[in-house]
Amino acid sequence: MSDSKPLPLQGIKLIELGTLIAGPFCARLLAEFGAEVIKVEQPGSGDPLRKWRKLHQGTSLWWYAQARNKKSVTLDLRQPEAQEIVRKLAKGADIVVENFRPGAMEKWGLGWERLSELNPGLIMVRLSGFGQTGPYRDRPGFGAIGESMGGLRYVTGYPDRPPVRVGVSIGDSIAALHGVIGALMALHHRTVNGGRGQYVDVALYEAVFNMMESVLPEYDMFGFVRERSGASLPGIVPSNTYVTRDNKYVVIGANADSIFRRMMNAIGRPDLAEDPSLAHNDGRVSRTGEIEKVIGDWVAGHDLAHVLGVLEKADVPSGKIYDIADIVNDAHYAAREMIHSHRLNDGQSVKLPGIVPKMSETPGRTKWIGPALGEHTAEVLSALGYSAGQQQEFKRRGII
Repeated sequence: MSDSKPLPLQGIKLIELGTLIAGPFCARLLAEFGAEVIKVEQPGSGDPLRKWRKLHQGTSLWWYAQARNKKSVTLDLRQPEAQEIVRKLAKGADIVVENFRPGAMEKWGLGWERLSELNPGLIMVRLSGFGQTGPYRDRPGFGAIGESMGGLRYVTGYPDRPPVRVGVSIGDSIAALHGVIGALMALHHRTVNGGRGQYVDVALYEAVFNMMESVLPEYDMFGFVRERSGASLPGIVPSNTYVTRDNKYVVIGANADSIFRRMMNAIGRPDLAEDPSLAHNDGRVSRTGEIEKVIGDWVAGHDLAHVLGVLEKADVPSGKIYDIADIVNDAHYAAREMIHSHRLNDGQSVKLPGIVPKMSETPGRTKWIGPALGEHTAEVLSALGYSAGQQQEFKRRGII
């Protein structure tokens, strides 16, 4: 991808005050599309994510993706001089992203009232477990808690077993996406409507709850509590995961009326394809067990390649469940440039995910991977007018 193409958020300056997932992922997405992101980290240790999951020479491989295109500046936010530096940064910024527990930023003199007074056009994205208000605001709230309170955990898993989690930090990531949406809407309001800056209050549990489809009106009107349904999509038939003869997993979504007919014909059951009681979803739901057995038996009698071939020919949405090896070796991933190779400082090659979404005129890109701790401290402080001597004194006192 050419580095000469423009980026849609060029000229936007963002200060990231946060750690781990929700805040940093929000800032990462904006950085990939051109925002200048200055990430503030604790001197000596940095973001704990630097030590999460698999490490290469002491640094998390996750870090290289999560912190790409960001500048790392070390500041001890507990010290007044560091707080003053952040206020100077915020005065010239468009966006501040933070994901500390509510009240922490105010304790440091970096809350919304103080920063917006210095910069009336500032947009502040505040991500927390339970939001900036309400009786739970002071509770610690990681993504797992947000997923539970938001309703996602309750419906995930099999009905005869306890709820399970998705294998990634989905609650944090959903909250981060809502943070990005809020920041972009606030930017638009400020630019197009002449509005002031504002803060965007994202609670993890609310971001998860926002994805819960029709569970609330179904409960309100019918007293219906959606339960765990394993691999099937409850109330939408057929949509499930099946096991093939060669012990592979295939997902089939034949829940649209015309697709259901095509699938039944393709697997040798024209009687079900033409059954008027199965023409629409509500009729199929009442006969879920029968339909699932027909499909499950057919899939179990064939290898994965045959199943996918038949369903592709019939234009029925289907696919195997990919592990990461499948992803890395998939032709479509490659064609869509979703696997990028980068070079670490020691020369080691590492693959990182490509950029989403794809934009025809202003595509995002990785300018550099996650930086070393404090790599850009001198550059950023010098731009604020701090001399080399002042920076040496800051370093001696543990401020940077």
